[in-house]
Amino acid sequence: MRLLLICVGRPKAGPERDLASRYVERAAAAGRAIGFSGVELREAGESRAARPGDRMREEAQAIRSLLMPRTGVIALDENGKQMTSRSLAAELGRARDQGIASAAFVIGGPDGLEPAFLASASFTLSFGAMTWPHQLVRIMAAEQIYRAVTILSGHPYHRE
Repeated sequence: MRLLLICVGRPKAGPERDLASRYVERAAAAGRAIGFSGVELREAGESRAARPGDRMREEAQAIRSLLMPRTGVIALDENGKQMTSRSLAAELGRARDQGIASAAFVIGGPDGLEPAFLASASFTLSFGAMTWPHQLVRIMAAEQIYRAVTILSGHPYHRE
């Protein structure tokens, strides 16, 4: 199973970008041994449309162009389901074991994800009721993907 982290926008070079990339690389390396064929970060350009609805629609089109066929979409949204790291790992493990080819964690732009895109997602995930900057959400999502892989592999990274 291939895991994708799809984000709207491209952060400037610096520690935030580096940290997200480091977690993606760690997850890719650790995941190969347990049936994850790769972990990849893909970026969609941020729309410059004047109206929020138009921006969200354009960004949703850009996101869809980065998805592989039959990809399970995990949309990150403040109104999504809150899960523990172990629960998220279990969901990814089930999807892998069921032969799902790919799953994509999707982070929208500053206006969020288009409602139609959210409705079409396999499920919607929340990192809590607080509002987070996109650069931090990217890091948190990358870290949770890495954490899920380490939980599934029995690595001691995750401690409770």
